[in-house]
Amino acid sequence: MIPLLASAGPRWFNIPAHRPFVHDLAGGLFDALSPLGPQALSQAVVLTPTRRGARALADAFIAAAGGRAVLPPQIRPLGDLDEGEPPFEPGELAIDLPAAIDPLRRRFELIALVKGHEKALNRDLDASAALELADALGSFLDSLQIEEVSAKEGLADLVSADLAEHWRVSREFLETALVAWPARLRELGVVDVSQRRVALLRALAEAWDHRPPEGVLIAAGSTGTAPATADLLAVIARAPQGAVILPGLDESLAEAAWAQVGEQHPQGAMKRLLARAGAARGDVVLWPASDTLDTAGRWRRRVINEALRPAEATADWLTVIETLRAEGESEGVDPIAAGLEGLSVVTARAEEEAATVAALLLREALETPGMTAALVAPDQTLARRVAAKLARWGVGADSSAGSALAGCRCGVLAALTARAASDPLDPVTLLAIAKHPFVRLGLDPETLDRRRAALELHGLRGPRQTSWGALDARLRRRMDEPRADLPALEDALAFAAQLRVVLAPLLTPYAEDVAPPAAAARALAQTMEALAGDESGDPGELWAGHGGEALGRLLSGLMSESDGSPAVSPRGFADLLARLMSGESIRSGGATHPRLRILGAIEARLTRADRLIVAGLEEGVWPQGATLDPFLSRPMREALGLPPPERRVGLAAHDFAQAACAPEVILLHSERREGAPAVKSRWLWRLETLARGAGVDLPTRPEILDWARSLDAATDYTPAKRPAPRPPVADRPREMAVTRVEALTRDPYAVWARDILRLYPLERPDEAVEARARGTAIHKAFERFAEAHPVEVPPDAAAIFEAMYVTALEEAGMPHEALARESALAREAALWVADLERRRRADGRTIHVELKGELEIMAPAGLFKVNARADRIELSPDGYGHILDYKTGKAPSQKVVDTGFSPQLTLTAAILAYGGFPTLGRPMPGDLTYLEVTGRKPAGREEVRAAAGEESEAAARTALDGLGKLIARFDDPAQPYLSRSAPQFVKTHISDYDHLARVFEWSTSGDEEGE
Repeated sequence: MIPLLASAGPRWFNIPAHRPFVHDLAGGLFDALSPLGPQALSQAVVLTPTRRGARALADAFIAAAGGRAVLPPQIRPLGDLDEGEPPFEPGELAIDLPAAIDPLRRRFELIALVKGHEKALNRDLDASAALELADALGSFLDSLQIEEVSAKEGLADLVSADLAEHWRVSREFLETALVAWPARLRELGVVDVSQRRVALLRALAEAWDHRPPEGVLIAAGSTGTAPATADLLAVIARAPQGAVILPGLDESLAEAAWAQVGEQHPQGAMKRLLARAGAARGDVVLWPASDTLDTAGRWRRRVINEALRPAEATADWLTVIETLRAEGESEGVDPIAAGLEGLSVVTARAEEEAATVAALLLREALETPGMTAALVAPDQTLARRVAAKLARWGVGADSSAGSALAGCRCGVLAALTARAASDPLDPVTLLAIAKHPFVRLGLDPETLDRRRAALELHGLRGPRQTSWGALDARLRRRMDEPRADLPALEDALAFAAQLRVVLAPLLTPYAEDVAPPAAAARALAQTMEALAGDESGDPGELWAGHGGEALGRLLSGLMSESDGSPAVSPRGFADLLARLMSGESIRSGGATHPRLRILGAIEARLTRADRLIVAGLEEGVWPQGATLDPFLSRPMREALGLPPPERRVGLAAHDFAQAACAPEVILLHSERREGAPAVKSRWLWRLETLARGAGVDLPTRPEILDWARSLDAATDYTPAKRPAPRPPVADRPREMAVTRVEALTRDPYAVWARDILRLYPLERPDEAVEARARGTAIHKAFERFAEAHPVEVPPDAAAIFEAMYVTALEEAGMPHEALARESALAREAALWVADLERRRRADGRTIHVELKGELEIMAPAGLFKVNARADRIELSPDGYGHILDYKTGKAPSQKVVDTGFSPQLTLTAAILAYGGFPTLGRPMPGDLTYLEVTGRKPAGREEVRAAAGEESEAAARTALDGLGKLIARFDDPAQPYLSRSAPQFVKTHISDYDHLARVFEWSTSGDEEGE
């Protein structure tokens, strides 16, 4: 027997939180076993909590041997047992146990169980909702199996009369599930993974209790949260050469405080473990390799442990501080200041800045030769952001979180293709598929790029098409337009036809609007291969790499294991696939930097780095909020003997305490998360409160924040000034529509960009067309009604106008899903319009629609022509020409019209008064009216901006004078086309050219005149 284990069992050791766990463990075992010969170390068995911990320990043995080749112990993870692996060889412990059910098959079987009992749940479940409840049911079953609780008898007494009906329904369902699920497992000849793992641990504990191994047997780093694990640890501690090494037991916590340690305390798990094993805290001794003179680390551990002491014991914090300082007097140090040395707190504004800070701190560590650094964060999203930011320096960090299957290239293509089945004409989805790096469609790269660009420009930008036929018709109509790009349009037609053929099989399984998930998955895989195929049909890298393999396994599981799952619609299958992929992580592999790691909280319990960045210190992140259980309330869980949610908080607190005791640690938190204010983690609050009570400020790293904020900032940044182009007068427009005069008045820069440079904005893919379609349709309906009924208003005028309006809405591209709402509004609008037509035609006036008129005026640079297309002009018998303009939104106010910012009506009146509409003569300007037609309450409104006679004549004359002055001003070569010359309208009138003019930049920074 080696001296290290010479004492009588049970043997409990402790490696304090401030010590590097795996290095002390490996160093102690190496020093104890290597003198006994080269085989002594390799014959020892060491059990760790996780596989990653096992790999870290193997590396630590190499370091303990000074880099020499060494045969390490048999290191096995307790949390991931496989039959046939030592210490289970040759498998006699597992030979009588059924195999574990495949996790994916289990999810689908639970979906079938939940779906089969949806009536009992008073729910109508689609596949995605059934999966959500199935996962919750699986978690409940796992809890029962891990805690070894039988709930069959206890469920009947859970629901009292004063609880909601929901809990009675949940209880009845769980009672059914607890009978149906074991029966289904027996039928399949398998058991749950958790059940099998517990059975293996029990079998191993029983075997070792009756026939204890004679060799060295160590269990290290586990806190024994599961009863079976705790009992196995107790057996190992009693073995002839067995020992259990605890991670970070607080031996200095006062007995009174130890007695108050509860579920949320970092020591709660180890207190339960020792109590279950019948051991006292005093029975735990220090691991010999951890007995060093690391005074700084010792004070750090004391400070962290005191900050996290039970809430009931924090009333005497001032006494604790005095006691600590009294202890430090003998060493001539202030224990609080010494404990906080090497620890700092960084407060970022938001998650993005926090990720940048973490990446900079990791990158900075590489500047010191041999220095290691690690990020510890339970937030996988933050971890992936940091990994992405490290890539800017060409640095890859070994990440325990891996990457999300939904985020890898094959996962993105799968999600897009599945979404295309529910909405094949969605332009954004089609473009994302067409531009995916895996998609080749059997074309050479040059042809693919050309056809893809042509379809985007001519077919997929603008309003969404309702069918492939409509898309085809749109492209063919554009062939008939003047100056049509025929080769590009032919490419677009060919590419659209190809996409239509390739995507068509996605809908084949949905003959009755729903399909089995297996059939949908098969169609998805075939379509993806067709999309990715080259000229020979080879799908290339589609199924290659870790991501492709993971997606292949998932789709294969869907095809073979989802027989009992409910049928899905195309949208339901897309949701189901997204939910399944969100739970899959892949190990990216590839080259990573040997000195950088990104760890989860559990992995950081055993591993250590020279610099540790502890991130995600916000409530709800670390510690995580309690998960919502749809089946059991907190009292119901307690009645069944299941652990309370606070136990997770205690385990997270222990992991935090371990990490915070590293030699150099940066505690990183964000002030905001997802745009909302975030609350500091309770542990950070406690640490700050303890330091404040001691009169000490927590150290900070302000320079890191400065680095992060200046990383992407220009070193000599000067805000853009308001653009003021001055084109030659010869290039300035000499003809302009009244609508463009309004643009020249409000935003001359837009006139420069559009009318001089001829820069026309591209339509956006899937552009919202409701407002534009409504405006186009109301003009078209009024025009058609006036042409069909130029004199008399028919009795059924409302029905006629309604039909014309709805038809015009369809022609203008109004989405079908919006037409139901618009049809109801059209009915109300038509009633109002019918009454309007009868009233306005009562005096025998004639109606003229969509007439074009023009007028020339003399300006300094020569003649200038202004033109207008009048929505409607009514010639009354008294010689007045009344001008009406249709609006489906809010009409310009009286003030805006009077000040000349909306001169459309007034300038049209001037053109009419001077004979600019040849077919109408020179009538006197009549009422200038906006017709607001909405269909709401009120359905319409007549907004008169100038009454017939002197008022409208004066308005027309003023507008024409204003136009003359405006043109004269812009006939001056020195007059610039300023952006936003009327800034009071900057929020209500958004220009297509605001981005080009960098309005946000110059309007928020001010220009050199101090704006």
